[in-house]
Amino acid sequence: MTSSAAARLRGRVDKFEQRRRELADAALHTLADLGYARTSLRTIAENTSFSHGLLHYYFADKIELITYCVQRYKAACTERYSVLVAEATTPEELAIACGDGLAATLADAPLMHRLWYDLRNQSMFEEGFRADVAEIDAGLQAMIWDLVRAYAELAGAQPSCTAAEAYALFDGLFLHALQQYLGGAETALDELRQRCRDLLPRLVG
Repeated sequence: MTSSAAARLRGRVDKFEQRRRELADAALHTLADLGYARTSLRTIAENTSFSHGLLHYYFADKIELITYCVQRYKAACTERYSVLVAEATTPEELAIACGDGLAATLADAPLMHRLWYDLRNQSMFEEGFRADVAEIDAGLQAMIWDLVRAYAELAGAQPSCTAAEAYALFDGLFLHALQQYLGGAETALDELRQRCRDLLPRLVG
């Protein structure tokens, strides 16, 4: 393949991916609002300016569309936490930033996080979800583990848990806070901030 042909191919791939991103962004509100069970490509088409045929051209089915949307959002969350790790200079600063960051993420897009947990639950029934959910879960676990290791380094200590254990604890706190927040609890975000700040020191020896 010549260099010019390769460039044209890359251009077509980039345009295809850009179109997928545009469609996914337009579909996010409907997906987050209705959840997995009540959403189809046709439902999304009815709630956006895009036709069912166009959505089906870029996404084989709603499983592919939903996982694509969640992967994009969770990747952005992971990048946000990479900044937290880089900017903190003391363990106290990192613990505060961690709690504030998780609370801000929850408040910013609670329905997107609800969609993620919906997707993760569905993966126990829908085999088509499992590989993508496992990939997203692995990325989130790595993000939390980076936080724990950074905190341990700043504190001059070592983690006293495994990466899986740390992720399970933080994920449990976040899920509980999300449920409380969606239920109207006014203290949900403050409690999440404080619990995250309290948890980090317990994960290092």
